Amino acid sequence: MMKLGVIGGGQLARMMIAPATELGIEIRVLAEEDGMSAAIAATATGDYRDVDTVLAFAKDVDVITFDHEHVPQSVLGALVHAGIAVHPGPGALRIAQDKLVMRATLAQIGAPQPDWAPASSRDDLQAFLDGHGGKAVVKTPRGGYDGKGVRVISAADEADDWFDAFAGEPILVEELVDFRRELAQQVARRPSGEMVPFVVVETVQRDGVCSEVFAPAPHASEREMEVAAEIAATIAEGLDVTGMLAVELFETVDGRLLVNELAMRPHNSGHWTQDGAVTSQFEQHVRAVLDLPLGSPELTAEAACMINILGGPQSGSMSDRFALAMADQPTAKIHTYGKAPRPGRKVGHVNATSDELEDAVYIARAAAASFA
Repeated sequence: MMKLGVIGGGQLARMMIAPATELGIEIRVLAEEDGMSAAIAATATGDYRDVDTVLAFAKDVDVITFDHEHVPQSVLGALVHAGIAVHPGPGALRIAQDKLVMRATLAQIGAPQPDWAPASSRDDLQAFLDGHGGKAVVKTPRGGYDGKGVRVISAADEADDWFDAFAGEPILVEELVDFRRELAQQVARRPSGEMVPFVVVETVQRDGVCSEVFAPAPHASEREMEVAAEIAATIAEGLDVTGMLAVELFETVDGRLLVNELAMRPHNSGHWTQDGAVTSQFEQHVRAVLDLPLGSPELTAEAACMINILGGPQSGSMSDRFALAMADQPTAKIHTYGKAPRPGRKVGHVNATSDELEDAVYIARAAAASFA
């Protein structure tokens, strides 16, 4: 039996457990603390930033992969030095961990992206603002997610606290893209080089958090879908990504696709695949990092929709709402993460499929509303 170790005990690790088990793979999880989403497979609890803790966890597994990208490079290097297979590897993860490194690397491989620059001072920000219509997006180079570490600014002093926090290190400033909508393109890549893309999807963000996903992206032309897949393939190969790669894209008002963010793991934009594709992103990630043949990405229906359950019920528990959601929408598929409700927190999602996207959206929204 192959043994897969996952660092991080969140919902992404939780959703790898079922497909790994079905494939006859033993999955082990290093959780940050007791009671996390992936507790059922948590064979160890400890600090993923501690080399000894991670090495002890990894000593008996065939491959190490991740629930998140935050494991320090020193720990990743120690794993590789110990002869443990790490997918994605330290080089790829470094690009996911630091947005300035990501932008510079994407420029080197020719991936389309917004104008950007490192900014170490107010003067740097002001110069960028002056050259980009007086508005820009600033991002912390490390640690941001779900809208955290991102601001739209129109004055150079609006990032003073970040300059202080990063103690003289540069932050990232980008042009404020005039976009029509946001898309996401996922691709799986094995260490041996096989790659399989999923269809490009449209994502809807609310307060910086992915709220809805429509698959395939409505009204996307064949050429647009080809270009999105080509961009993702170029990045996966150029950065030597193994496992799942999610490329978040801006579709601009003049029809271009620009890379916004990268995630080298299963991603919120691919949760629909659990019920809407022949092979889910979680099974595909497990297959890919273990260098097993990749599964079919084909849709199981004409359209699929994913709605995030954000925050959870304001009174009562999540379990109290299951019967209501299942009775109201018996074709919806409900996935929860074992998390306590909290405003803005991702506590689950609902998937629906149909021959018509409008039907799938209605079903998913109605079921998710039962958990409000």
